[in-house]
Amino acid sequence: MLSSKQRNDKIMSGYKYLFGPVPSRRLGISLGVDLVPHKICSLNCVYCECGRTTKLTIERDEYVPIDKVISELQHFLKPHPKLDYITYSGSGEPTLNSGIGTITKFIKENFPGYKLALLTNGTLFYLPSIRKEVKNVDIILPSLDAASDAAFKKVNRPFPKLKIQTVIDGLVELRKEFAGKLWLEIFIIPGLNDSDEEINLLRKAIHRIRPDEVQLNTLDRPGTDDWVQSASKEKLTKIADKLDWKTEIIANFQKREQLASYSTDIESSLLQTIKRRPCTVDDLSAALGLHPNEINKYIEALLERKKIRSVVMERGTFFKLVDDESRAEEQ
Repeated sequence: MLSSKQRNDKIMSGYKYLFGPVPSRRLGISLGVDLVPHKICSLNCVYCECGRTTKLTIERDEYVPIDKVISELQHFLKPHPKLDYITYSGSGEPTLNSGIGTITKFIKENFPGYKLALLTNGTLFYLPSIRKEVKNVDIILPSLDAASDAAFKKVNRPFPKLKIQTVIDGLVELRKEFAGKLWLEIFIIPGLNDSDEEINLLRKAIHRIRPDEVQLNTLDRPGTDDWVQSASKEKLTKIADKLDWKTEIIANFQKREQLASYSTDIESSLLQTIKRRPCTVDDLSAALGLHPNEINKYIEALLERKKIRSVVMERGTFFKLVDDESRAEEQ
């Protein structure tokens, strides 16, 4: 784990494509690798913590320079910091970057002691080239929030040419070819993808894909659209039973501040910044020199503990301190 000084040194050194290590519930101490600018994606999900998609596409390209990503990784990993995973994630869909295979090869050849994870929306595995490029990743965590085109359009708002059956078929082929772990995440939104019919279709898709595990999630902080509601734990438990597969409910599974990579220094800086004035995630990212994904993890923990609250305004979702009086009213 990086000390506060090492973390500050990392920030000051000007990394542009690496962020964290992030306190991840599922992956422990996770160094993020951001392969696309904010926010280039094949989906525009109603719940995305990164905000609305600014470029909706399925076109692959070298959206960020691969040689510079590799240079940053070389510099960061040379002293062999303690990490549970190096994780492709960030502000958009990482498999859109045509150089992901090159970066994976570099890490595996030069730093074989580190495990690689891929957080992905799972939409592009119908392409054999992408399945080949990620074959040496240790764990892939794709999403599948719908199994009908109607729900797919409501929840994920995909690039127009994307069809849900194509996405599912791609995940089936990935499972056949991929030797690592496959954890399939399903994000439940009441009223959109939790009907008996939709859950039955998801069950059939899961049994075709055959992931190592299904992980059920729901909203635990403001998403892209403020009308999106969370599913109850009782609801998630009933859905898990209906899926008839090894399923874990990961929503609020472990308090993030209990993780080894959680920095109380960052939490304190974030609270001090919000104390001066309400801030959006982008405001906090600019002020603290941290990636929005890292900011989001601390926002989530502070919302859970009712130290801050969210307010939707014209410019976006702002976060304010919960003063003692407001906290007493909520209790």
